[in-house]
Amino acid sequence: MKVVRSLLCVVLSMLALSAWSQELGRDYTRLTLPQTPERPDKIEVLEFFSWGCSHCADLYPLLREWEKDLPPNAALVKVPISLGRNEWGQLVRAYYTLESMGEIKRLEGAVFDAIHEQRTPLFSEDQIAQWVARQGVDERQFRAEFNSFNVTTKASRAEQLARNYRISSTPQLTVDGQYLVRGQTHADALRIARELIDKAAAQRKGGG
Repeated sequence: MKVVRSLLCVVLSMLALSAWSQELGRDYTRLTLPQTPERPDKIEVLEFFSWGCSHCADLYPLLREWEKDLPPNAALVKVPISLGRNEWGQLVRAYYTLESMGEIKRLEGAVFDAIHEQRTPLFSEDQIAQWVARQGVDERQFRAEFNSFNVTTKASRAEQLARNYRISSTPQLTVDGQYLVRGQTHADALRIARELIDKAAAQRKGGG
């Protein structure tokens, strides 16, 4: 009886996963060349974005709330990219500079607001440095870090990641180095991403 019950559980699990995959098949695509997450102990959700992207600005508050409910086995990693735009490239450097200085959490939302609500141009080193100085950041230290090898390396790696994942627009969410999230709305994309976290976790345990 125990054997039969166990087999029944396996069959039901396989059917559930099959139905789940069919549903999500409309909402995500698989990477042709899966990428290796930096943290193998976590299911990484990457957000490819730019502060210069209005859609990313709309997603930002939703993503912050969504991140609070992530399970312990998952982590959100933000990846600023330029998509070949010089102005956005300056914002990539600004992101990693503020991150290095421990100011990213305090100022990320303010940067979005400055660009998209207040229409403040923040697309050159001078414009960004002067703006962060008004926010209480040491301008000299900011400029030094902005042009540092550390920031240059991180910015280059972010752009390479975008090429590896074949990112052509922002915002774009990916899950576990293998799924590109789709969705009709931002809320829809976040729902799909959350389900893909569970799907990836099940796969790691040999369940799908």
